[in-house]
Amino acid sequence: MKKTPPPKKKRDETDQLRDEYRFDYSKAKPNRFASRADPACVVVALEPDVSRVFTTADAVNKALRALIEAMPTTSRV
Repeated sequence: MKKTPPPKKKRDETDQLRDEYRFDYSKAKPNRFASRADPACVVVALEPDVSRVFTTADAVNKALRALIEAMPTTSRV
């Protein structure tokens, strides 16, 4: 007969994150993938309703480029 492990305790629903955490930054390491990133690219977070419409980066870029073209140009003095 196999022994079954005791059931895991469920987290108390009142258990919340602490207001403050103290991180030991002396043990932090540099991001080893940072050199792969294109410095000209910017990452943004889309709201869920927007991400349902624009599912790819190309779709977002195409829409933004069309918006830029439609904007009136202003001359700076």
